[in-house]
Amino acid sequence: MPAKSGLTFQQIMTDLKARKFAPVYILMGEESYFIDKISDFIQDNALSPEQRDFNQTVVYGADTTAMKIADQAHQFPMMAEHQVIIVKEAQAIRSLDPLEKYLKNPVKSTILVWCYKNGKIDARKKVVALAKAVGVVFESNKLRDYQLQPFISNYLKGRKASIEEKASRMIADHVGSDLNRLTSELDKVLISLPTDDRRITPEIVEREIGVSKDFNAFELRDAIVHKNVFKANQIIKYFDENPKAGSIYSFLPMLFGFFQNMMVIYYTPQNKTENDIAKALDMKSSWAARDYLAGMRNYTARKTMDIISKIREIDAKSKGIENPNTEAGDLMKELLFFILH
Repeated sequence: MPAKSGLTFQQIMTDLKARKFAPVYILMGEESYFIDKISDFIQDNALSPEQRDFNQTVVYGADTTAMKIADQAHQFPMMAEHQVIIVKEAQAIRSLDPLEKYLKNPVKSTILVWCYKNGKIDARKKVVALAKAVGVVFESNKLRDYQLQPFISNYLKGRKASIEEKASRMIADHVGSDLNRLTSELDKVLISLPTDDRRITPEIVEREIGVSKDFNAFELRDAIVHKNVFKANQIIKYFDENPKAGSIYSFLPMLFGFFQNMMVIYYTPQNKTENDIAKALDMKSSWAARDYLAGMRNYTARKTMDIISKIREIDAKSKGIENPNTEAGDLMKELLFFILH
């Protein structure tokens, strides 16, 4: 496989399924899910089971060095087209000089997979440029909030299932951007579906994941966006009485992100249409922009700025800063009253 740079996860997986292997894969970034999926696929599919004993090596960064890995990579496979070397937790390896030297002339029959999690290799280091020249460099980034629902839909589509929009929002808001946990929850729901009806509804999410279809973070944000005071207070009361259903710690980041985006929109010259808003917030689709149009009708730029300051204040208080004894439930009510009045 010729060297390529800037490949997406889907493009890499398409090449791998077509058995187009590169001599080196540098997989790095904050989102471990994509790194694991790529490395696991190579581990399970590059070699046949009978070839793996002599031609596949899995090591951990804390237990090896770049010199040992480079020496192993220079060897040739035994009765197989490739040898596979997978380096997990590669961020524990300090000196990359031997890897840099190896990448100047890699062995074509070796597939070297370098899994560098919770960060990325400094792009100024030669090893990144060398890897790009001969193989694949992939940066696995955390998904943004607006990317979670498309991810959920695509994940389910690959498993011959679909999901209603509200159900998707419920899961995304409840689980967040931890993709390993998110896919685990989706798998749990998939198991519960009958073979003749593979559509996930809010009722199914409520039953299988334990998220109320009426009292959840998505419904709270929707009530705040549309300034539905009665509904918002109902949800906060429910959270106060059912701490496991939702707490200030779970919805503060969600509200902060929404009003922070509102400020971005207010300072954008063109903010009149869904497409304008989607462009300003770097959204790939404009459907999520509708909430921001509704928010702009209900909250001025000045009020939005005040709300952001209040969220920061409540966040500090929830962590015990200048707050000797106010309970989380009372902090939620204080914030909600400030936003809606």
